[in-house]
Amino acid sequence: MMLRIRSRDGLERIQVDGPQITIFQLKTLIESQLQIPIQNQTLSTDQNLLLAKTLADLLRFSDMTDPSIPLSALNLSHGSIIFLYYHGERTVRGGPTVSPAGSFGRKMTMDDLIAKQTRITRQESPHCDSVSFDRDSANAFQRFVSETLAFASKRGGFMYGTVTDEGRVEVDFIYEPPQQGLEDDLVLLRDPEEEKLVDAIAAGLGRKRVGFIFTQTIMQEKKDYNFSNKEIIQAAELHAESELKEWVTVVVKLEANEDGAADVHFEAFQMSDMCVKLFKDGWFVTEFGENDDPKLSKMKKDVVVGGKDVKEVDNDFFLVVVKIFDHQGPLSTSFPIENRQNLVTLRALKSHLDRTKSLPFVKRISDFHLLLFLAKSQGLGSDVPALAECVNTQTAVPEGYQLLIESMATAA
Repeated sequence: MMLRIRSRDGLERIQVDGPQITIFQLKTLIESQLQIPIQNQTLSTDQNLLLAKTLADLLRFSDMTDPSIPLSALNLSHGSIIFLYYHGERTVRGGPTVSPAGSFGRKMTMDDLIAKQTRITRQESPHCDSVSFDRDSANAFQRFVSETLAFASKRGGFMYGTVTDEGRVEVDFIYEPPQQGLEDDLVLLRDPEEEKLVDAIAAGLGRKRVGFIFTQTIMQEKKDYNFSNKEIIQAAELHAESELKEWVTVVVKLEANEDGAADVHFEAFQMSDMCVKLFKDGWFVTEFGENDDPKLSKMKKDVVVGGKDVKEVDNDFFLVVVKIFDHQGPLSTSFPIENRQNLVTLRALKSHLDRTKSLPFVKRISDFHLLLFLAKSQGLGSDVPALAECVNTQTAVPEGYQLLIESMATAA
């Protein structure tokens, strides 16, 4: 039976005799196969273990502290992931054997010297404390990819919200740009003019772009990675473009549960500082061959991982786990969402206003997707940010705007 062990060094595998072995026996195998002493190990099925910073933090993860419990009691089976926190340093197994060139070897260039100093280690802590999703916004995104796309093609969107003084990212809506979702790739067909409108509306709402969300397909679920090499590069590019240290990348996937049914999972990460730097400096190989392992990112030059010079790095080294929460935000997500399969028309506006006619008018338009529709298709681009400010402060909409919007709906 194979178990996957995720630590600050990435994802590794160990072989065990079966689910009947105890936690103590598992720790013994980790010591022999991964060279981590038993006394230095803390194990858990909770990925938040990797965020622990103090002894008090570690003590909160007690699900695998009893050495006599068999793995089967924790529902661990072939392919299960166990999270490992350990003290001290180690040399990660694998990687090429390095022979020093010596005085009579090849000459080293400045690039070689820089590469020798480029060490990739797991970043322990994210720059953001956590990410919280508006429930309706998250629901609308996952419902579309599960019910309409059936997780057969990828989908992505930019998350907009706020960053608190404590570093908590709060996502209130998701903008879905024009895109082409494939089985294992996501091509964003970005429209600079549309994105300017989106940013202007967001500013009026007191929000800004805070992250990127994307889905993995059911075909990808069979593969053994959190992010593929293509996803690492796309996420690093968008993180670098944002220049926001709290920028969050969220993946939505469909995973089989213990009963054989499928559950939708949201997992949040930050790209590590080293990952973003390597992308900015052009170190990633961005062309992929059919035989390339998607779990590994290729480098143009050698980097040092676990004391070894390598050109392929486990993608997990570039991911920093972020805690996820949810909240009920002030905006609605009931208006049809942009750039999906069906064209949004004035009939949708009329239906929305009819459905919400018992509410104050400012409440009826408190939906980012409705505001974007008005800005894009109804010639109100320069006026919508002012409407967004009314929504943000929940103040009365000027009568002229209300009459104009209602007349548009009536004409449908």
